[in-house]
Amino acid sequence: MNAARLEFLFDNVFATTCNTVLRGGAKEPLYEPACADAPAQINYRDDFVSSALHEVAHWCIAGAARRRQVDYGYWYSPDGRSRQEQWDFERVEARPQALEWVFSQCCGVPFALSLDNLSGDVDPADRLRFAGEVVRQAETFLAVGLPPRADRFCAAVRKDIGQTEPRESMAFSLQRIL
Repeated sequence: MNAARLEFLFDNVFATTCNTVLRGGAKEPLYEPACADAPAQINYRDDFVSSALHEVAHWCIAGAARRRQVDYGYWYSPDGRSRQEQWDFERVEARPQALEWVFSQCCGVPFALSLDNLSGDVDPADRLRFAGEVVRQAETFLAVGLPPRADRFCAAVRKDIGQTEPRESMAFSLQRIL
């Protein structure tokens, strides 16, 4: 799976029904809500499949009010966050990263847990705690079902690549992401 193919699949499913398109080539990811003359645009970094999947995950989780705001109205603290800022980041990132992991398995691409804090002080116990929360969230998605837009996206990807295994066959564990 490559980024151009993901854009094609996403746009095919959501450009008309949700007035939203997926675009690569950005220096930094950014969601831009629809305006009178343009659809909403999910911008992901360069042509990185993992960035595309992560940004689509945020969009699939965001409610209608969030999708009317630039970058869903979230704050972003840059690299080098304090421990409290890192915990705040992780609280909003566990679900999108879990959904990105589901998408990665649907696409057959590797998933990498991201603390997004390369120059910050991240305690190994905190990394383990966050990884555990991502695993729990992924298992919850499988148990109760994906958000509707996420389910439609996965179905389109799986159909495109000819994947027929049930979603329940996906495997989520700490060993797979640590």
